[in-house]
Amino acid sequence: MLIAYEFLFDELAKQLEIYLIETEAHWLRLHFTRIHQISFQNYKLQELQKWCNDIVAKYPDKIFDSEDFFSLQEHALVSLISRDDLQMEEVKIWNRVIEWGIEQNPGLPSNPKIWTHEDFLALKTTLQNCLPHIRYFHISGDGIIDNVRPYKKLLEKNLWKDIKNRSISPYRQVSSIILPPRKILTPTLPIRNTEPFSTVINETHAAEIASWIDKQVNTYSLINNPYEFKLLLRGTSDGFTANSFWNLCDKQTHLVVVMKVKGTDEILGGYNPIGWDKPDGMSHYYKNCSYSFIFSLKNGTIQNSILSRVIQPKEAFFCYSGYGPVFGAGCDLKMSNGFNLDKNCWHCQNSYEKRIRNASTFESDGYSYFSVEEYEIFQISKKT
Repeated sequence: MLIAYEFLFDELAKQLEIYLIETEAHWLRLHFTRIHQISFQNYKLQELQKWCNDIVAKYPDKIFDSEDFFSLQEHALVSLISRDDLQMEEVKIWNRVIEWGIEQNPGLPSNPKIWTHEDFLALKTTLQNCLPHIRYFHISGDGIIDNVRPYKKLLEKNLWKDIKNRSISPYRQVSSIILPPRKILTPTLPIRNTEPFSTVINETHAAEIASWIDKQVNTYSLINNPYEFKLLLRGTSDGFTANSFWNLCDKQTHLVVVMKVKGTDEILGGYNPIGWDKPDGMSHYYKNCSYSFIFSLKNGTIQNSILSRVIQPKEAFFCYSGYGPVFGAGCDLKMSNGFNLDKNCWHCQNSYEKRIRNASTFESDGYSYFSVEEYEIFQISKKT
């Protein structure tokens, strides 16, 4: 894309830019800091810049609390602090802008009380395009005293006078321009049904699975889980048979399978973004996928969750009408017909990177056999 712009193939480059945003958003998020940095190095990458800023406006810590904040280009910083929907307290925006400006002037002493007129002038010059976007009149009185006053020499005398007067008398008329307050969104918890969304997993489990799907280093909180879990199948309601699985889940995508192992505290499962397709008759085949995984969740006496990502993508899933959901070529996680019957589910380690059951459960043939007392399949989608 950058080379296309270099050779003035602007139409091609723009199409590549749109393609990245529309079809590779997951990849862009995984490399967000780098993408944000590159997009603002080329003024033509307007679509990527907007895409990045839309995310930062909602989750400002991605940039403002990152190690790369001080290397942020000036126009990138201005493009953020000028937004009405930047989800930050105004006093924190002010503080970070001041810190960014000081970092651009490494010769400045750390204590502004000993700064010279030239020191303040240097910082004011650095921040001349940032200062007009601060919403001074929406900073609390304490914020003005503790955070703005030490740097009052950066501001025009009339502006500082108006800020002081307005903090004392909120309804006092001033001559300075008063920018509107930021449109801070009030977080609201989703309305819950009286019944739990699952009889196998809880909200904490769902947030952890969502984090694995997005390859997050840190687990999502309950409020920040970006996915809805829509129940497609529940064993005790719809049956533990292959037929019920294919009737309700054939050709469905973005599936999370969870199961409660009979007689233990174990919760096993897997994620299939591309789904299973029912073959004709007795035929069978594998499906290729690089983003699937299986897992064991922390629960009861199970102290730690185990994540096992696919290592043989060509054998990620097995499709056969006589089975339920199957992960891997060697039955890494397999549900035969009648999943709740004695030892009718299998686990081994073949197409996925690690075992998700205790070594003591494996028999001499290399398989771990078990049955389930409940299993569910959810289809996930991004929350609106």
